[in-house]
Amino acid sequence: MSQEAALLILVLVLLAVVLAVLLLRAPASGGTEKLAQQVTALMLDQTRALGEALSGQSDRVSRSAQDIQARLAVIDAARANMEALGSQVHSLAAILGNKQARGAFGETQLEDLVRDRLPEAGFALQHVLSNGKRADCLIRLPHPPGPIVVDSKFPLEAFRSLHAAPDDAARTAAARQFATDVQKHVRDVAERYILPGETADGALIFVPSEAIFAELHASHPNVVAEAARRGVYIVSPSTLWAVLGTMRALLKDVRIRAEAGRIKAETSKLVAEVKRLDDRVKKLRSHFASAQEDLRDIEITTEKIVKAGARVDSLDVEDAP
Repeated sequence: MSQEAALLILVLVLLAVVLAVLLLRAPASGGTEKLAQQVTALMLDQTRALGEALSGQSDRVSRSAQDIQARLAVIDAARANMEALGSQVHSLAAILGNKQARGAFGETQLEDLVRDRLPEAGFALQHVLSNGKRADCLIRLPHPPGPIVVDSKFPLEAFRSLHAAPDDAARTAAARQFATDVQKHVRDVAERYILPGETADGALIFVPSEAIFAELHASHPNVVAEAARRGVYIVSPSTLWAVLGTMRALLKDVRIRAEAGRIKAETSKLVAEVKRLDDRVKKLRSHFASAQEDLRDIEITTEKIVKAGARVDSLDVEDAP
């Protein structure tokens, strides 16, 4: 039964009780009309109060329904987001569970980081070295240190077994296997991608997970130290970001020095041209001085001829008969 129906029944019962009381208290003669008026007025008042109460209750119920609908819409949106997130997590788990898909995922993440931080001329993807090994990424650093290889493949099977271990014994065995797999991968990278005279004396292993990077450094510091001794350095997305920033500054410095060398060479050429121009100006000045000297000699000769002509003209010579 709804609250409105219960309230209506309660009001009717109260009216019946009041009517009975008034009938009992009314005089036997002449009080029926007055009683009817009182009952009518009372019923009108109660009806008006009941209508107002019902109206207020209806408004509250309407607002509550609107609030419930809004909350249901929020819940539906949250449910849709959770379903989408669940599908994404499932897809990520499928990617990480497949070795080839996981390798492609790491290569894609590495490529995005490198393209974002380095110029196109500063790196090469899927570069083949002289020993026939294909590197996921080769960063073209100048000598020293020289080009450095970044490998994006990392053994994750033992790490997944470590986190899925049901007891301490299984966890210990998985941790030991994880350290063994990482050490083997470090040796492979050192043998394949560190080539004297062709690459730098070190290489990088890119781990596309901050959690694995933290677990490796926290629980297996001896593995990290052994890798560094071999010249192999393990980096995560955040640490690789910082390393690429340093490499970018180094490449920029190399370009600046190269441009400075070009500017110096062009300046040397310009100085040589200025010296050549000065020599030619000096030669031209010498020619002008020689020409001026010749002109002065010509002027002197001309003056002598003019003076001689004047003397000849001033002689008093009789005309021949």
